[in-house]
Amino acid sequence: MKRREFSLSAASAAAACTLSLPAMAQPRQFQDGQDYIKLKTPAMTDAPAGKVEVIEFFWYSCPHCNAFEPTFEPWVKAAPKEMAIHRVPVAFNSSFVPQQKIYYALEGLGWLDQLHVKVFHAVHVEKLPLNKDALIFDWIAKQGVDLAKFKEMYNSFTVANQVRKAKQLQDAYQVEGVPSMGVAGRYYTDGTMAKSMQNMLQVVEYLTGLVRKGG
Repeated sequence: MKRREFSLSAASAAAACTLSLPAMAQPRQFQDGQDYIKLKTPAMTDAPAGKVEVIEFFWYSCPHCNAFEPTFEPWVKAAPKEMAIHRVPVAFNSSFVPQQKIYYALEGLGWLDQLHVKVFHAVHVEKLPLNKDALIFDWIAKQGVDLAKFKEMYNSFTVANQVRKAKQLQDAYQVEGVPSMGVAGRYYTDGTMAKSMQNMLQVVEYLTGLVRKGG
């Protein structure tokens, strides 16, 4: 989804997510301003010493984020140990906030492994928007987990604070579409710049190496 298209209807907005183009056959040299951008003002980071923070910006209702997830998850599991990788759900307008709260509530309860992919499935296969509290609670109640615990976490100060921080990161990285990625509070790339989702991951690996070399 692109920033200039936020005024579209929900269905149209979903179709406007960052496009994933066919992967290039040969590796190429990655260039600032072409495959990625270096932020003029660094974003805040929260990575352990010796680690390079890598962020995936996503939106559950974005079809391209849904398509990217089966590629991204195994990449995360196989990533070098120097990467500290986490997801940040975006909110380009207030209607996105409930899905941000889904993610952070699941994270806070330790339920992401169990339900993160199921949220994508519910939205894109079952065609459940999951963009209102009542719809979200009704769906959660059917997942074999404690609804009361979820509601408590969903409405907690902790989740509200995480939503606030997510917006700060989104703004700091000047996120223009999803899925997209940030590296070390210094670099930003997406599928459009990298020319494919697979190339985007290669750009992130390149940037991680650059950071470790002092770049």
